[in-house]
Amino acid sequence: MMTAAVYHGVGDVRLEERERPAPAPGEVLVRVRAAGVCGSDAAEYLHAPTLIRGDGRRALAPVTLGHEFAGEIVEVGAGVDPARAGELVACGAGISCGDCRMCRLGRTNLCAGYHTIGFHRDGGLAGYVTAPAAICVGVGDRRLGPDTAALAQPMAVAVHARRRGGAGPGDLAIVVGVGGIGAFLTYACAAAGLRVWAADVDPRRLGLARALGAERVIDARTDAPARVLADAGQRADAVFEVTGRATGLDAAADATPPGGRLVLVGIQHAAPAVPAARWTLQEVDVVGTVAHACASDLPAALDALAARPSWDDIAPTVHPLARLVGEGLTPAPPGTPRPTKVLFDPAAVEARPADHRRTGKESR
Repeated sequence: MMTAAVYHGVGDVRLEERERPAPAPGEVLVRVRAAGVCGSDAAEYLHAPTLIRGDGRRALAPVTLGHEFAGEIVEVGAGVDPARAGELVACGAGISCGDCRMCRLGRTNLCAGYHTIGFHRDGGLAGYVTAPAAICVGVGDRRLGPDTAALAQPMAVAVHARRRGGAGPGDLAIVVGVGGIGAFLTYACAAAGLRVWAADVDPRRLGLARALGAERVIDARTDAPARVLADAGQRADAVFEVTGRATGLDAAADATPPGGRLVLVGIQHAAPAVPAARWTLQEVDVVGTVAHACASDLPAALDALAARPSWDDIAPTVHPLARLVGEGLTPAPPGTPRPTKVLFDPAAVEARPADHRRTGKESR
């Protein structure tokens, strides 16, 4: 048996004892060592089952949450190399068919049958989880521990967004919103040699953006990226909107110059007013980005994580599953800032400091 964080509907996540699953052909069974939560998990809990199939308040079938996780392969299904047992892996969570046109083009995140572990089938906020072997990438000689490897899925989303931006070394990228994905995106851009200016309304997030490689930070409470760019005589090559809010989209659109590229990372849930005529007349590229292409983005994300000495400023603490709702799914109390990423260990009985040290030997 194992403990799992099971979503039943809005405001209803229960810790339940469930049987340990068995891997199907082509799958592996992973003993989860660390798992994260993100805004999508919180939105399902607070508002409505949207990614999870539901009726607006309840899930049509209870599902274990958790699409950001890392752990050890303890069992393999038919057709999987038995030597993978014992391997420490990060999981990409998104499952694609491999046969449709988008999959054949390498754009597996746009698969006609795309579905996600943790939303559409049981996920990694549990003692064990099954996943296709193909989307479980070994940590290998990167020597990452499980707490750092659990950050790979959101970093892969950021790597994919950075690639969608089309900018290269020396180009100027504007990141509007330095929350979870925005923080990883700031680092992914800077690590790829882009000059990064980051905008946010939270001074703490702006300080983090500096630590992650931002060349300049913009306090959006008093400044607009477009005005700061104009005053500095600079032109943005790629502008990333990561807030999902109309105000963020307005700021990002204003900062995108003729011939520039505006990348929509955050999901706008309301229909925003957009300067479509200007985008047409100035040949602005407006680009969407969603999830990641596992085969290319997840290994790149692990490389990016390995290139930074510590991630204590992003994910400093690992909690037990018993604290999932209070620490991960509900807003922090006023005046109590929450870390960018909150991690959980299904085997833990109390909170512990995250261990982002490199292992001393190659991890299997």
